[in-house]
Amino acid sequence: MKNILVGLLFSALWASASVATKLGVAMAPPLVLANLRFFLAGFVLLGYAWLFPRKMILRFPTRKELTRLMLFGFLNTTLYLGLYVYAMKYTAAGIGSLAVSTNPLIMVLLTAFWLKKPVRSMDAFAIIFGMAGILIATYPLLQQGLTDPLGVGLLLASMLSVSVASVYYSTLPWQMPNILINGWQVLLGGIFLLPITLAVGGMESIQWNLQLVTSVLWLSLAVSVVGLICWFYLLRQDAVRASMWLFLCPVFGFVYAWWIVDEPITLYTYIGTLLVAIGLYLGQGARFRRRG
Repeated sequence: MKNILVGLLFSALWASASVATKLGVAMAPPLVLANLRFFLAGFVLLGYAWLFPRKMILRFPTRKELTRLMLFGFLNTTLYLGLYVYAMKYTAAGIGSLAVSTNPLIMVLLTAFWLKKPVRSMDAFAIIFGMAGILIATYPLLQQGLTDPLGVGLLLASMLSVSVASVYYSTLPWQMPNILINGWQVLLGGIFLLPITLAVGGMESIQWNLQLVTSVLWLSLAVSVVGLICWFYLLRQDAVRASMWLFLCPVFGFVYAWWIVDEPITLYTYIGTLLVAIGLYLGQGARFRRRG
């Protein structure tokens, strides 16, 4: 029962990121929003680890670990979330949640390329279903002007970046607790993004109001802290079963988008979401059954 509750909480929080980002970029430039989120989440994670160490062995990263954390943070935070936040300025919130759920499908291809593992025919069908689902769900939003092709391109680029980061993370023997790894990588990712944010500018357009503050706090604390704590807990129990909770992210995401930002739910939405769910099932279902 505990695993089910944690899984539901993870799906609900993870899917909320697109709507929270959509609300945030209406009040501040995308990169400013991203940096606020990264620095707050990084300091909270590292501060929590040092204030409440429990059984963790707390130490600063070695030079080798710092190099790995810098690359991981650049891929997983600077590129992935930087592109994702920018994409949400031009993309419907529901599409953002749907795209995030395709991460495991992209990882299948990257793992095959990176680790020289053959791509199963079922995995190939999974990727086809997943990409087709996004295209179908996006079509009416493109027609209505709620989504721009630039936003879709940035969104797919961000998914590629986080998939590369995930495969990179999985190939290394990390010796640090997960909370420290996440805290350092998100903080370093924010540092890497800061010069670009300052160069792009737009600080004068920031509207400091309740909507912006709520968006930053939700993205930093609810998604980047609580959501990732849930995710790492699920990964420790069973990585394959953990990935199955991504099935629910598009469902939660489209409900949030309809309820909070009044985005339409159409027949295309249902068909697209169903195809992505089928793709995730084809890609992860066989692994789930083999693990029992």
